[in-house]
Amino acid sequence: MTDVIALGEVMLRLDPGEGRIRTARTFQVWEGGGEYNVVRGLRRCFGRRTAVVTALADNAVGRLVEDLILQGGVDTSLIRWVPDDGIGRTARNGLNFVERGYGIRGALGVSDRAHTAVSQLRKGDVDWDAVFSPGVRWFHTGGIFAGLSDTTVDVADEAMAAARRHGVTVSYDPNHRPSLWAGRGGADRAREVDLRLARHADVVVGALGLAGTRPGQARLGADEVADALAEVAGLLPGAKVLATTLREVPSAGVNDWSSAAWSAETGFVTGPRMPGLHVLDRIGSGDGFAAGLIHGLLGGAGLERALAYGTAHGALIMTTPGDVSMASLAEVEALMAGGSAHVRR
Repeated sequence: MTDVIALGEVMLRLDPGEGRIRTARTFQVWEGGGEYNVVRGLRRCFGRRTAVVTALADNAVGRLVEDLILQGGVDTSLIRWVPDDGIGRTARNGLNFVERGYGIRGALGVSDRAHTAVSQLRKGDVDWDAVFSPGVRWFHTGGIFAGLSDTTVDVADEAMAAARRHGVTVSYDPNHRPSLWAGRGGADRAREVDLRLARHADVVVGALGLAGTRPGQARLGADEVADALAEVAGLLPGAKVLATTLREVPSAGVNDWSSAAWSAETGFVTGPRMPGLHVLDRIGSGDGFAAGLIHGLLGGAGLERALAYGTAHGALIMTTPGDVSMASLAEVEALMAGGSAHVRR
């Protein structure tokens, strides 16, 4: 039995370390992708059995991505392999160049992902009834996958509806990327898609992305978050939980980090506050938050403790390079209990 399945793109991340993309001579490679990072964290940190639905071009780069996924312990049996034509005319694998930033220079991502194999998935390509019939407990997808092409919106809609038919809990993360919507309707179209898909979701992560009239438009003070989540709850009457990270960015290397959530049962609740958090690489921290939150909710921990799992896990992800989690459950729970950075011997 699989605990959590995600639908999304898995790219090859190329990381220049402390340097910059435009002057790099060497790169370290990782795998990464907004939806995939969630199930990777759930598997490696929290011990949940997870799988990813994606598509890769069947060449050496695609097999490298597969190997990285396998190292993360995520089930690869649901990957759709697309024949390689030699130079990527018809399908290719996505690349994501990411520099971490430092001080006043923010992190930078340069993605090379047009016409990828996964962006060409169409409604009907995946037998979702077969995917969900073995007793899957949770399904996760988000706005990054939905924004890859005009067809991926329908695939996400189809998958979320099938999950609901099978009694699977569904989560959605708007996770807005302006680059995906440039020339395709921009923020207004992204908003339309997010609302269409989030109506299928039991849990919406990154819910503040749906506040206001455009994705990411709202810039809220701490005292405005509760009202903003209540506004989103009004838009999504079927949602059981709305959750969000809260981040202030004094510099690329120091972030103030926290979280908040709403549910009909608890009302508005807040997560642990971690001011002055020192950051090595912030990419993937929101996905780490989602993984911890899902782990807590799956285990019946209650919303406040689930928020604490997410907040602590996301914080630890910012202390290591790459998109994916290198934290252990013991480290997460120690941080939740007020642990420090003292040497452990």
